[in-house]
Amino acid sequence: MLVLAAVPDVQVQRLRRATAARFTFVHAANWGEALAVIRSRPVEVAVVDPLLTGEARALEIERLRLLFPSLPLILYTSLTPQLASVLLVLGQCGIRHVVFSRFDDHPTRLRQVLEAESAGAASRQLLDQLAGHLAPLPTELRWVLEEALRAPGQVQTVQHLAARARVDRRTCERWFSRVGLPSPRQFLAAARVLYAHRLLQDPGFTIEDVAQRLGYMQVKTLQQHARTYLGLTAGEMRLSLAPVEALEVVVRRFLRPSESLGVAS
Repeated sequence: MLVLAAVPDVQVQRLRRATAARFTFVHAANWGEALAVIRSRPVEVAVVDPLLTGEARALEIERLRLLFPSLPLILYTSLTPQLASVLLVLGQCGIRHVVFSRFDDHPTRLRQVLEAESAGAASRQLLDQLAGHLAPLPTELRWVLEEALRAPGQVQTVQHLAARARVDRRTCERWFSRVGLPSPRQFLAAARVLYAHRLLQDPGFTIEDVAQRLGYMQVKTLQQHARTYLGLTAGEMRLSLAPVEALEVVVRRFLRPSESLGVAS
């Protein structure tokens, strides 16, 4: 899982030492970089420091919260008298987890906080809702599919999926058919649409941002997939369906593979 670390270098190193096996961190040295990373890379959790610029400030973190309400935020900062009023403001924004450098940032504590917040990430919610449909698949294939749901832009073709699962394409397709799922190609495309739909609920993402994050070469391909799997344009996805409703539309088709989705496998 990719985590934005908008914190000083020393705190980035502590995060990496504590959780390197579970999370990958991308460092942002300032708030402009943080915003650019969120819009262009599949960040699922953000660790931020109100003291990033040397002055205790809430404004930039409030802005992130406003633009990307679905992005879990963790405060990782130093305990100073100037920070008290900032923490009060950010607490009112709904940010609940605060870790203080050199006070309670033991590796175990850092892991616990990150794991707790990652449960609210968009990909984790999607995985939880699809878990029952993926359970009958072989373990290695299921793991690769879960990876594809966490980062849809990184597993885009059936060949890539099969290679990562260490099976040939035909075996991969047979497994999908056996458990009542559509073709692997359809599954991957539908997963990207569902992920795109979740991202588009945040006002900070444009359709172009989402297409880039999910690895689409052209925005029109995202538009085509949105129409195929949800019957909506990408713009309409933002306004017309809640994430649960979008998932229900796609899952109904997963459970009835005989009903064509209109995409060649």
